[in-house]
Amino acid sequence: MSVQLKKIIVIGLLVVLPLCGVWQTGLAAWIHAKAILAQFLLETAWSETLRNQKEVKPWPWADTWPVSRLSVPRLGIDRIVLAGASGSSLAFGPGHLFGTALPGENGNVVIAGHRDTHFGFLQELKKGDEVHLQTNNGKNIPYRISEIRVIHENETHYLSQDGEKILTLITCYPFNAITAGGPMRYIVIARFDTTRKKMI
Repeated sequence: MSVQLKKIIVIGLLVVLPLCGVWQTGLAAWIHAKAILAQFLLETAWSETLRNQKEVKPWPWADTWPVSRLSVPRLGIDRIVLAGASGSSLAFGPGHLFGTALPGENGNVVIAGHRDTHFGFLQELKKGDEVHLQTNNGKNIPYRISEIRVIHENETHYLSQDGEKILTLITCYPFNAITAGGPMRYIVIARFDTTRKKMI
């Protein structure tokens, strides 16, 4: 290989590699910007849902709508929860799993979210923390975290519906994984806080 060809290859790599880095950084920034913008639009849709007592889509072509507001007072967390936990829903916010109890109902309300956007805060939660779910009629349901576990995705008994008022939050694990997905899940289980019944 000639010296001239080696120079061209080195110069090419010096141009291409930084451009790839900028592209990847821009892509990551876009994902986070989309998540922030979506929460603003979802906030507006949630306000209309509370006011009109009916489902309101956050944008005309959306295939989901807000069903609840999730908050963690200790951390200052406030998230609008969407109907369904499909990939398209989770891109914009945490999603309520169809087939599980609806917010405010008896049973296990299961909400999933991405570990690198809306549910990254799950790693900061502790046993005993308060978690609130606001229903579409404006009631706030108080829960208290009783269990935090790392499980395999095949362990589905945490989704069971036995009538007890439970909130289960799920995200992928580990939080700092380089690639998305994987078989492990981080789950936070909170039970209805009977000491705070006056909230609802």
